Amino acid sequence: MNIDDLSWQARHHGGVYPRLARTLLDLGQVELLVRAARERGDWNCAEAAARELCAAGECDRALALLEPFAEIGWRPAEWLTAEIMIHQGEGDKALAKVRPDATQLGDGHVCARYAELLSKAGRIEEAVDVLTPHLREHWLRSRLVEITEGLGHDDLVLAVLTREAEHMEAAESAACERCGGSCGTNRTDRWHVLLLISRVLERAGRTEEAVAVLRAERASGRRHPVNFPEYYAELLARQGLIDELGALATEDHRSALDVYAKALEDTGQADEAERVLREGIATHDHPKDRAALMRLLVRQGRVDEAVETGRPTYEYYDCWNFLQWALELLVEDGRPDRALELLDGQTDEYAKEHPDQVRHLRLWLLGEAGRCKEGISEATALNEREPGEWDTALARLLEQDGRTEEALALLRSSTHYLVHHDLPDMLIRHGHTAAALDAIPTIAESRAAAERRKREREREAAEQREQDDPWAATAGFSEEPPF
Repeated sequence: MNIDDLSWQARHHGGVYPRLARTLLDLGQVELLVRAARERGDWNCAEAAARELCAAGECDRALALLEPFAEIGWRPAEWLTAEIMIHQGEGDKALAKVRPDATQLGDGHVCARYAELLSKAGRIEEAVDVLTPHLREHWLRSRLVEITEGLGHDDLVLAVLTREAEHMEAAESAACERCGGSCGTNRTDRWHVLLLISRVLERAGRTEEAVAVLRAERASGRRHPVNFPEYYAELLARQGLIDELGALATEDHRSALDVYAKALEDTGQADEAERVLREGIATHDHPKDRAALMRLLVRQGRVDEAVETGRPTYEYYDCWNFLQWALELLVEDGRPDRALELLDGQTDEYAKEHPDQVRHLRLWLLGEAGRCKEGISEATALNEREPGEWDTALARLLEQDGRTEEALALLRSSTHYLVHHDLPDMLIRHGHTAAALDAIPTIAESRAAAERRKREREREAAEQREQDDPWAATAGFSEEPPF
């Protein structure tokens, strides 16, 4: 275990990846994670197991598990140790262990984590003070609101955010005055602060004020980010202001129409919601409106109509996920063969532009339809042309065909880097949790393999450059090419 390897794991999800750790916890395998943390020095295992042990009342055991990581200076282990100590009622001692020094207080990420711990220890005023110097960064403004929710200090948060909004307003006015209003000042930051103010007012029960803040901003005529009407619409929907929401949808259908339709449906006006969406499609035919109507139709069990509603978008260059969504709807409805017909019915041009996507979808649908042998034949042929690229799809089809050992053997022998999650996932599906963990390379092994792949890619790129331009290899020499 060393800092470099742990830092690499955090960046690249090497070793035991977070999703697998959560899956093992869901299966009650906390002891397996404890073992992996100790024997493999795997931080993802240690973090998941420590949190689970703490939740089960075994805080001392959780702290002992984290101790080796904290001793080498792994900051996430120090933060989590402090969090567990706070949970045990040792807030002052915990905070003293992780209190940032003067230089660290300039790091927004450090301050965000420390403020979160202060909040957990009930020291809200200090948490706000730590974050206040960093409120020009939008994500830290959001963090301020998040860590103070439900803790009875909404007035303090509102005062800080209001002061920030006033500073931004003054700065914008001064900038516009200097340029005569021609600079097109970006007001996104101030708009974000107003949104947070509205959110805090709403959670404090001051709902009329929350609406008034965004209503006034909407009426100001200022330029706003494109998602402003959507946030405003969602607030109006939560407050039951359906008429005002309808007027907003008329003015800005692209951002508010689907929110308005859902609000109508939630108040028992599903027919009216459908009419509003169909009128929007007829007038503007925007994919977002079609998606809203598809969702409404699916909630009513009208899957075929939903699929037909989305059909015009399936080959749009930026809406490929609509097609996949329609296929998933048909599969969930128990009709994978119908989904195959839909996929095969797309134009030749679409298939040529998205060859791998179409092939992957087809193999998946063949498996869902029980046509595994057909799928295995197609995946095998693809693998012969592109060795390793189709190992995952082929293994899944073999598994669905009852040939689990063949599928596992294929994944074990595969050298394609994308299969490293598939083998443990398949082992878990068949009840082999310990074997799944053992199948995953350690952090050091994962890192070494990644560095080998990087060197291979660099070598291949250099060879390709040399083939493309033979003189590039002699660029460092003084000889001129004999032209």
